[in-house]
Amino acid sequence: MEGPSLVLLKEEASKFVGKRIDAAEGTSKLDMDFITGQKLTGLATWGKHLLLLLERDTIRIHYLMFGNYYIDSRHPEKEPKLSLYFATGQWHHYSCAVKLLNTTNLDVLYDWSTDVMNDAWSTNKTIAKLKDMPHRQADDLLLDQQVFSGVGNIIKNEVLHRIGVHPESKIGSMPNPKLKALVTEARHYCFQFLDWKREGTLRQHWLAHTKKTCSRCGGPITKQHTGLTPRRSFFCTNCQVKYG
Repeated sequence: MEGPSLVLLKEEASKFVGKRIDAAEGTSKLDMDFITGQKLTGLATWGKHLLLLLERDTIRIHYLMFGNYYIDSRHPEKEPKLSLYFATGQWHHYSCAVKLLNTTNLDVLYDWSTDVMNDAWSTNKTIAKLKDMPHRQADDLLLDQQVFSGVGNIIKNEVLHRIGVHPESKIGSMPNPKLKALVTEARHYCFQFLDWKREGTLRQHWLAHTKKTCSRCGGPITKQHTGLTPRRSFFCTNCQVKYG
């Protein structure tokens, strides 16, 4: 689940903020008795982490590749990793990693300036980070959560297509205008992603991801696993320049 999707989830679950947890259960190894009775004082996101702020601790949820959640209903087949019950409803989390962070002071754990959806995001700081890693590829860096917290594979493919950069381009070989475009478009596209998710029209706006034909030049879109991970990349070899 990418950063913009977590922002939507935070909005959807905001009805539970200020409410006390009447019961907690699930297959995760959390101390459910410790959680039960605490009030949910707030919700936050950092990249792909959903943070549930309690009175005495913080629950971190990472939905990984295939995690999901249900509010006021349950998955008909799966066992939840964590279920929280409130007087106003219930919240179930599936196929995710759940952890207690042993703190309510998130500033000691997170650099908010790396989160593409956060007001503290720093374009200049991010560009400086990229210049310190000249031998890394553009696709790898976009997926590096310590640099672009919240960017996932869909966003990676769309950003690189929009700025005309091949996913295997070396950062140190990219001209400064392209480097700046990489950083600014990553944040800009994330907010477009959020708007389109709200509208239910996200897929209609994809220009490269899962496509077979380039929307810009009409040439073929190449599908290839790239990067150290590796992850699926969709790109046009005619429109997207490979630097380095």
